[in-house]
Amino acid sequence: MRVLGIDPGLTRCGVGVVDVRPDRSATLVHLGVVRSPVDAPVAERLVVIARGIRAVLAEHAPDVVAVERVFAQQNRSTVMGTAQAAGIALLVAAEAGLPTATHTPSEVKAAITGYGSAEKLQVQTMVARVLRLDELPKPADAADALALALCHAWRGAPSVPARGEALTPAQRAWAEAEKRAGSRGAVAR
Repeated sequence: MRVLGIDPGLTRCGVGVVDVRPDRSATLVHLGVVRSPVDAPVAERLVVIARGIRAVLAEHAPDVVAVERVFAQQNRSTVMGTAQAAGIALLVAAEAGLPTATHTPSEVKAAITGYGSAEKLQVQTMVARVLRLDELPKPADAADALALALCHAWRGAPSVPARGEALTPAQRAWAEAEKRAGSRGAVAR
């Protein structure tokens, strides 16, 4: 399954595409950010975001689109811009005839790290491990988009764990990394 994850934002809209196999292993396909000029009118900025998402859809042909669900923040202008960008992402996906899903940040963190209040660095570290990347995915908006895509694939894919296997793919990757670290010390958390 190919999943496009979108971390909506009016200034920086993270996009990440992953291929996830039935065994839930994943491969990075695309990582990027759609940027809109901060001094442009909101309507023009939304057009830029829509154009960028359409380009990713056309180039990478995902099967499904996962968007971060907007939740209340203290800064009203930030939440408004995020909500507007999320709406554009959902609209563009629907126009392309793609199924969509939304996930909260805590759902994504729990799926990726096993802990719903994980720090951004923990999420980036796990995304890098799961995708077997040599370095942390950057910028953070794009890393969050990859985490969204992985979360959706893992939550949406049928799960029949082997006997005694109750860990998520991210938790298994973390445990394997800790084993490899062995005498070198524990994995930084």
